[in-house]
Amino acid sequence: MFPFRITSRLWGRLAACELPTSIRNFVYGTYVKMFNVNLNDAAVTDLTYYKSLSAFFTRSLREGARFISPSICVCPCDGVVLNCGPADTDKIEQVKGVTYSLEEFLGENKWSKSTDTNYYDSLLLDKKNILHQCIIYLAPGDYHRFHSPCDWTSKFRRHFSGKLLSVNPWMARLIPGLFTMNERAVYVGEWKYGFFSMTAVGATNVGSIEIYHDPQLRTNTKGKRNRVDELVTEVSYKKGELFGQFNMGSTIILLFEAPKDFKFEFKSGDRVMVGQALTTVAAHHAR
Repeated sequence: MFPFRITSRLWGRLAACELPTSIRNFVYGTYVKMFNVNLNDAAVTDLTYYKSLSAFFTRSLREGARFISPSICVCPCDGVVLNCGPADTDKIEQVKGVTYSLEEFLGENKWSKSTDTNYYDSLLLDKKNILHQCIIYLAPGDYHRFHSPCDWTSKFRRHFSGKLLSVNPWMARLIPGLFTMNERAVYVGEWKYGFFSMTAVGATNVGSIEIYHDPQLRTNTKGKRNRVDELVTEVSYKKGELFGQFNMGSTIILLFEAPKDFKFEFKSGDRVMVGQALTTVAAHHAR
């Protein structure tokens, strides 16, 4: 019942206001201490450089701050893993024991020529493969930009206006289908093994999702919460390439097709960083 979309828009306007230079050290310094921000990773460590909270939230990394693994797929962002592993049914775990619907999350399959009536199967290009997922939560103190996890081509975008509920790990444990309720930008395409999707999920005070190659995307705008905007697109991304950014923390969800022996390098609860190897996929697949 709480008007999270309205408060998030107000927060966005406040965060975009230019702060007097004289108080920037105090304001950003307080934020750094509260959320344990690692300023050593920032391209600019002088706090007076950032004109607004938004500019500070979306700060860029210094060169060399992250190493992009030679693995076929890498972590798209800094954060904490909420869940990762095979997603071999239409009901997928957002955290242990709490699920969300694959079809509700991605929406109608309009990007594929498949005639398969089973939604899950309609996504797979190779029926020998299965889907895998990785959910990473970005806390307020994390680096707020996110990158392409692999070489892939985005062919379709669907924007769900949705709600802006908190996506904190404790909230994900409390509300089944949380990620199908919230505002999100779903990008669908193909990679080495077939189907690939990358979704940026909005949250309280994170109404602004910016995708660098999609200037038409407008998030947390006034209007009906249940509207869906779609765009046919053809954008190729390279592993490690900048993809977009959040204002404040939020969540990135990867859902993709891969062989059954695709294994993740980490587990739920682990802290990860941009460019970290996502998989220990068998060597003959990685070649």
